[in-house]
Amino acid sequence: MKHSCAQLAVALVSGSVFGFGLSLSGMLNPQRVQGFLDIFGAWDPSLAFVLGGAVTVAALGVQIMRISGHPVLEPSYHVPANQKIDAPLILGSTIFGIGWGLGGLCPGPAMALLSMGLVKPTVFVVCMVVGMQVHDRLLRARSGTATAN
Repeated sequence: MKHSCAQLAVALVSGSVFGFGLSLSGMLNPQRVQGFLDIFGAWDPSLAFVLGGAVTVAALGVQIMRISGHPVLEPSYHVPANQKIDAPLILGSTIFGIGWGLGGLCPGPAMALLSMGLVKPTVFVVCMVVGMQVHDRLLRARSGTATAN
């Protein structure tokens, strides 16, 4: 898939704004996430406000998507066709949540923390990439399609 310079520039700016927002909100700190999940200890509600802001922005984006015919730099929106809540979705969400709770990181903050050269986020990202590769290979093997590299 070939991308235009404008698409790459928009992706770079969007990713930078997202990373800046994560940093500004303190979400790059795993203890902040774990503090939110520690409801019987030193509970930190700040993540709820960050999540609320994210849901608000996403809801506005969905409304804009519904009103507009197509994105500015693409002929159509890339929306998942599958809208079922099934076992793979529940299992994947559960694994994500457990990993997020144990490590205090999810993919966005982990990627933003890579620039700091810290060991924990680097190990997290390497494990995340390995996990995605294993999942893709198992899924392809299960469906009988060849792996593409």
